[in-house]
Amino acid sequence: MKPSLKRRLWHQVTGMLVPAWLTLGIVSVVLYRASSFGPWLMVHLLLLGALSTAILVWSQHFADSLLKNTAPGGRYWLGVRLTVHTVGAALVMIGMTGVWLHVVLTGGILVGLNAVVHATILVRQLRGALPARFAPLVRYYIASAGCLVVGVTLGVLMAHPGSTAAGDYYERLYIAHIGLNLLGWVGLTVIGTVALLLPTVLHSRVLSTTQAASRATLPLLLAGLVVLGAGSYADSRIITAAGVLIYLVGFARVGRELAGHLRSSPAVSYAGWSVSAALAWFALCAVGFAVVVVTAVSWADAAAGLKALVPYFAVGFGGQIMIGALSFLIPVVLGGGPRAFKATAHELDRAGLFRVSVVNGALILTLLPVLDLVTAGLWAVILTTLAAFIVLMVRALRLNRKTRTPPGAGLPPLVRDVAAVPPPKPHSRTGPLIAAVAVLALTLSVGVALEPAGTTLTSGDTGHTTTIDITMIDTRFSPDNIDVPVGDTLVITLTNADTMLHDLVFDNGVDSGSVEPHATTIVDVGIIDADLGGWCSLGGHRLLGMLLTVNAIGAESTAAADSNADAVPSDASASAAADIDPTAVPGDDFVARDARLAPAASATVHASTMTVSNTETEVAPGVTQMLWTYNGTAPGPTLRGTVGDVFEVTFVNEGTIGHSLDFHAGSLAPDKPMQTIDPGEELTYRFTATRSGIWMYHCSTMPMSVHIANGMFGAVIIDPPGLRAVEREYVLIQSEFYLGQQGEEGDPVKVQMQLPDLLTFNGYANQYLAAPLTATVGETVRIWVLDAGPNANSSFHVVGGQFDTVFSEGEYLLQDGGSTGTGGAQTLALAPAQGGFVELTFTEAGNYPFVSHVMSDAEKGARGLFVVAG
Repeated sequence: MKPSLKRRLWHQVTGMLVPAWLTLGIVSVVLYRASSFGPWLMVHLLLLGALSTAILVWSQHFADSLLKNTAPGGRYWLGVRLTVHTVGAALVMIGMTGVWLHVVLTGGILVGLNAVVHATILVRQLRGALPARFAPLVRYYIASAGCLVVGVTLGVLMAHPGSTAAGDYYERLYIAHIGLNLLGWVGLTVIGTVALLLPTVLHSRVLSTTQAASRATLPLLLAGLVVLGAGSYADSRIITAAGVLIYLVGFARVGRELAGHLRSSPAVSYAGWSVSAALAWFALCAVGFAVVVVTAVSWADAAAGLKALVPYFAVGFGGQIMIGALSFLIPVVLGGGPRAFKATAHELDRAGLFRVSVVNGALILTLLPVLDLVTAGLWAVILTTLAAFIVLMVRALRLNRKTRTPPGAGLPPLVRDVAAVPPPKPHSRTGPLIAAVAVLALTLSVGVALEPAGTTLTSGDTGHTTTIDITMIDTRFSPDNIDVPVGDTLVITLTNADTMLHDLVFDNGVDSGSVEPHATTIVDVGIIDADLGGWCSLGGHRLLGMLLTVNAIGAESTAAADSNADAVPSDASASAAADIDPTAVPGDDFVARDARLAPAASATVHASTMTVSNTETEVAPGVTQMLWTYNGTAPGPTLRGTVGDVFEVTFVNEGTIGHSLDFHAGSLAPDKPMQTIDPGEELTYRFTATRSGIWMYHCSTMPMSVHIANGMFGAVIIDPPGLRAVEREYVLIQSEFYLGQQGEEGDPVKVQMQLPDLLTFNGYANQYLAAPLTATVGETVRIWVLDAGPNANSSFHVVGGQFDTVFSEGEYLLQDGGSTGTGGAQTLALAPAQGGFVELTFTEAGNYPFVSHVMSDAEKGARGLFVVAG
């Protein structure tokens, strides 16, 4: 096929791409506004779809005009580039909405390679052109294409699941991605274009050169973008903000010149008003970019702030610059003679001042603290007004066909000749401005009128909603202290930027539910009538300082966030323990944990796997808790060996938060084997047992007390050399439960205050009363005991029995009755994390209770029974 297309067919085909993207963007707002990916999809349909398509067309058109040198391949190969970009952009959006990384990668590669080809063609075109005073402006298009390549690459990296695994890596990628795409790809193209386009639209005299074409401006803008990217890479928000400020200095050089044109030749058409307003929003958003980044307390906080700016970048700047420029360029590129030009331009300028006033007035109003329905109505008005361009464009194309000068009767005007066309006659501005104010006033009135219909107003309710973005990062809320006017409804956009589960619970009972890593949820806290405290209720994070304070501005002085100041158990978290009977014994069908202990294996290397999981477990009759377990049980499996044995444990975290493993039986640096690993990770823990005893293992992730109390503990038994064989051997691990709500995790505040609801042997209260341990008269029985804590001491005692051997913490305190052969012991006293064993022989048949002789603990479940047969 010959690489050429008829001019009219070309404009018919390419002219439909931008309206198609715009239409899809508006549809996405209607269909997916409430979904998690709706805002992302709308912004990318507008910026990566409509605006990028327009940039590819107009940058090539202006390059042809400025260089007086047609691009290789002409319109045909530009059409190919537009097709490739369209397919690539569509694949990116389909892949992101469907979470198909390979589709995103394919689309990103197509968009990036297409940008490389676009820049290469422009470079060849620039080198082959004769010198021209505005030729340096083409370099803006080349540089912007380079920014798109890098920006798309960063976007693909963000889509990879690994981007969320390492600290604030995702947020830093996001900020660089936004900077290079909006300030680079879009911003550089616009700056290089408006330097001539806006004066032409205004019919203002263009000087022999422009600030944009000077040698210093583009390098200054590019230096700002390089510094911005370097700051994100170097983990420095100050450097990133400095890059934006450098960029703004370069933009100010062009902006001052454009302001001079506006003063000498004020805008009198929709194109002039729209382009001017877009540049104002661009400057404001760029300043906001720098302010957000430099004032943020974390990268996650900065990313959340930028997300609030993106709609204004996309609509206030991107939407208006695109529609304004097209409103001017469409009559120019279609041609058809002066009559067709005038008719087409007039149609695209229809109600121009009204449209610009409505869009920008509504954008300003959305920045104010207005009701939710008012904000939604304003955005609907903005999008509807911008969408009117699609209708006007279709009408303009039809008019152009009807009014075209027959071939040969005249030539269509080029951009360089537009200045010769008389500017449009100024119309009365009073009517359109009054109409715009009326539309905005009506939108405000309808929103205010409808808001109470959907809500129940209470005393002190202002009817206003305060919306705040809060990020959960590094086991903290950011920000962790917020001000809300008394009577306002507080709505929080809650983002989890950590690698583990979090939630947000308030004094008033509002609960966000668990928020997955890198997910966002909306929390309606309700009307704020007093100071309020919030916290993360998962994993003991509250004890680590994961607290949020809401200050009710204008309320009477109260003890702000009492729940955060005074760590007291809440009624809600105590509900599982409210009706518990600590003396209750399981029923006949109960199956107890087997306390029997098998002899140490003959192998000298013991390989095993410890897998963390969240397991709902019954801990007393009718009482369940969501425990964090090793291999599904609490205590975890008991390991046994002898001195010199090697233990190799594969530790796998299949839980929902970070966990770790600390074996007291091994002597080694804790840095690597005992490190906290995130969900989905694993590590290998290898140690050699060099000393004997019963050793505790447990999770050492902070707050350690909460992790242990929630089931993360077990025992490793290393036999002392020469340990004699006995007829029966048991292992009992004492621990405490601090009950949370039924079926949920334990209460970390109770752990902190050391107020256990239950004490158990082997993880279930009173289980060995229902399933007693057995022995026979005359047998030697050895009982290994470990106090796993995390807080309570143990004093192990067998009622009616006497110990002739006591081994504690690696040493015999009594062996075979001691030196006289007649010595005995009545308890084995242990502090948390201590252990040992006792031996005794029952002389009579009967029932022998065993308890912790800390009697209040025995009465909370730390008791059992030996049934001795004759």
